[in-house]
Amino acid sequence: MKVSALMTTPAITVSHQATAAEAAVLMAEEAVGCVTVTEGDILCGILTDRDIVVRGVAQAAGSDEPVTRLMSTPVVTVSASDDLDVAYRLYRREDVRRLAVFDSRRLVGVLTVDDLFADALQRLADLLGPVSRSALREQADDSRPRPRSAP
Repeated sequence: MKVSALMTTPAITVSHQATAAEAAVLMAEEAVGCVTVTEGDILCGILTDRDIVVRGVAQAAGSDEPVTRLMSTPVVTVSASDDLDVAYRLYRREDVRRLAVFDSRRLVGVLTVDDLFADALQRLADLLGPVSRSALREQADDSRPRPRSAP
């Protein structure tokens, strides 16, 4: 399966000139845990809700703090056409929870660890359905009365 099948698209983006408050409002409106920070078409960083708390609130930064002071860099990227195995390796090697997804040098989405968890859980549920039905069928067969043999 390709990265493009699971990524969140489009990437929610803020300008490098945005403030922490503006980014936080956008995250709330879009129900996302991160935004990409761009300058024109150039990806500068990723700002997460955790970045706002750890680098902002915990350090007594104001809501008008520039996102460029709070964002995570460098950004780890993956191609939309890459196989998910590439993304799994990047997560392990780079110790990140989000990958910016590019297609021909254009930011097209974000792939999160949560996206992979949701896919894994759905695949497990898809497997459990037939297994459960089979087990229930076997249990029903075992509980049927068996014919008695003649004395």
